Amino acid sequence: MSNENPLVSIITPTFNRSDYLPEAIDSVLGQTYQNFELVIIDDGSTDGTKALMNAYLEDQRIRYIYQSNQGQSVARNKGIAESNGEFICFLDSDNAWCPNKLDRSIMEFRNFPEADIVYGDIILIDEKSVEIGKSNMKRHSGKITFHLLKDNFISMNTTMTRKKCFDELGCFNESDRIAEDYELWLRFSTRFEFRYIPEFLGYYRIMEDQISSDKKQRFLGNERLLLDFIAQYPDAVTSKQRRRGLSHFYIRKARYEISIKSFRGAFSDITKGIKYYPWWQGPWRALAKLLVGR
Repeated sequence: MSNENPLVSIITPTFNRSDYLPEAIDSVLGQTYQNFELVIIDDGSTDGTKALMNAYLEDQRIRYIYQSNQGQSVARNKGIAESNGEFICFLDSDNAWCPNKLDRSIMEFRNFPEADIVYGDIILIDEKSVEIGKSNMKRHSGKITFHLLKDNFISMNTTMTRKKCFDELGCFNESDRIAEDYELWLRFSTRFEFRYIPEFLGYYRIMEDQISSDKKQRFLGNERLLLDFIAQYPDAVTSKQRRRGLSHFYIRKARYEISIKSFRGAFSDITKGIKYYPWWQGPWRALAKLLVGR
């Protein structure tokens, strides 16, 4: 960290989220850590976003950039290119932060200077901002590539990343509109150190029209992503870790397919899970559940 009060760049891509954008912006302005710039990339909104931004642009820390609709990854990359901070954070326009999010992240970098990316837990909220649950999935610190093969446990909106990571390994894959954050963290995990903060740092809104809410498409996208990643970075994990990670992924996918009664797909994925790594209970439990379900 170059100084004790580093500038943090916050990237907020938005597209027709005028109903929620003010809540996101206000959660940034209400941070206990105030040395930030907020770069809002409007990806072609047609819902009055431009007009509502006028109330915020008197704050010199806020910049508003409009572009034609090109997708969230393009918008995020534009925000990174426009940023001046030593650290980069992402806040989607339908989500929000806890007041100490930035302070707590900076503190983690002070305490663990070897870390390159820090992240924490999220509180789930509905369309009316009512809390509906807290994310308690298992998360990890250190060299986390093996763990990421099993599942993406990085809460995008809670991350703070050193700008140098993007300078050295690039930004988001603009051709991927389903799992671009997952691909980024996998790629970064091949070189950089992650640090998990076991605290709630942000609010994640659950809505029907989210891309991430389509689990079937998300699993298919993640499968392609994982296989491409392994082909591109064959030395990122050991052979055993690769087989274990893929087995865990296919069994997760199979459990979802069982839940929607897609039994043929579940059987196919359980078979893959067994093939990759039969020496754990997951594939056999999933097979038993499939047989009972049918």
